[in-house]
Amino acid sequence: MFETYYTALHILIAPAWLLLAFAPGWIWTRRIVHTALFPLILAAIYLSFLSAGIVFGQAHHDAGMSTLAAVMALFSHPVGVLTGWTHFLVFDLFVGAWIARDALRVGLSKWVVLPALVFTLMFGPLGLAIYLLTRRLTGKGGWSLDEQAG
Repeated sequence: MFETYYTALHILIAPAWLLLAFAPGWIWTRRIVHTALFPLILAAIYLSFLSAGIVFGQAHHDAGMSTLAAVMALFSHPVGVLTGWTHFLVFDLFVGAWIARDALRVGLSKWVVLPALVFTLMFGPLGLAIYLLTRRLTGKGGWSLDEQAG
């Protein structure tokens, strides 16, 4: 059952990542990925896993977030891992969507941005770092993340 949830999460977000990677400027990418749709769906899924763990006791009895031991206990149960994984997915997708929008804004080719998106999907912060370095090294965006500047 837990493996099915894990797979379903990936099936859910795959279209969004494909749109970001291969059609970042398409109107349907803007209408689907660059809206609150995916964050709200993933937040609802996150809440259901979190509730299952906290309210309905489907987590280790020492689970929590106040100490490293409590977090380790949280991740010792599949519901805790799915909760954490959903957390990663929603924020990685949010960052990926920002990267795609920012790349369009500063004029970076989708092919130049593609490695950063792949790394953001797979390794979160490393993908963001690759994108930020790409912006700097290409001279398109520099270090400032202020969308009103330049």
